[in-house]
Amino acid sequence: MSQNTSTLHTVTGPISPNDLGKTLMHEHLLIGYPGSEADTVNPGPNRDECVARCVDRIGEMKDLGFESMLDPCPSDLGRDVELMAKVSQITGFQIICATGLYKQSEGGHPYWQMRERFGSTVDAMAEIFIKEITEGIGSTGIRAGIIKVATGPGEMTEYERGVFEAAAKASVETGAPITTHTDQGTVGDLQQQVLTENGALAHRIVIGHSCGTSNHDYHLKLARGGSYLGFDRFGLDVIQPDDERAASLAKLIAAGAGDRAVVSHDSVWCWRGQPFPPAVEMAMAKEWNPSHFSLRIIPKLKERGVTDEQIDALLIDNPRRFFAGEKLPALS
Repeated sequence: MSQNTSTLHTVTGPISPNDLGKTLMHEHLLIGYPGSEADTVNPGPNRDECVARCVDRIGEMKDLGFESMLDPCPSDLGRDVELMAKVSQITGFQIICATGLYKQSEGGHPYWQMRERFGSTVDAMAEIFIKEITEGIGSTGIRAGIIKVATGPGEMTEYERGVFEAAAKASVETGAPITTHTDQGTVGDLQQQVLTENGALAHRIVIGHSCGTSNHDYHLKLARGGSYLGFDRFGLDVIQPDDERAASLAKLIAAGAGDRAVVSHDSVWCWRGQPFPPAVEMAMAKEWNPSHFSLRIIPKLKERGVTDEQIDALLIDNPRRFFAGEKLPALS
């Protein structure tokens, strides 16, 4: 079992967590829902178009002082690590990719449902996660730096529980951290429970999209459980207003839990197929982009008393400590 957290694998090679710099913890170069390959009429941007669009986005991030990002696309949601590597090589920007599987309703469940007929799939999933972390993804040689798992709204299905058990097993085996997807600010506490009961370390977990609710007690429960909270959907006002996200984050910081929050947007720069009408996609991208937090949310946080030092913790200190595996102090 390896618990070495002094090295973090990016899509272009290993770095020290100390070299991350200013980091966004949940953005996507490319997403493709299962079935998008069937839309041969609207296939989405080609490879050159994807590269150009992603390079432009990275350029905007670099202009704002960012040096790194996590793209936690799971393997069954259109993950393209070679695209990430090419963009990283062109821009000199550090990108961390993930292994893992998405939620039952929108991921690769049919494949695993078929395999489940012949026995438990937990060990098979864990084997894939471990290999992609320790050896590389397919024949690319690109190693995942984190495990991504997900639940739908309000419950964890039996399939999703199996994915979480596999993720915990892989984390114990490799020392890799875990990041999650939650819907509507629900089930994060159950995610934390299942992962830790199966051996994963609480401080190596980000409970993603915790900003899907303004429930302060829910946020504090996760924080006291020793995990990081992802306030990582800024710009998605259609899911939760940014004013509420900013107020909830400021309240969490005031409660002394600012050392266990990370921020991002969950923005998607390229889509396989055409899941949204082009006009809708263009309208969403005006604020749902990786510059939004710096340009529009930081002023909202400062209005609520958040200091520059506390903002630096969200963007620099907390990602570094998370990937370095540093333990979090107890929260009263």
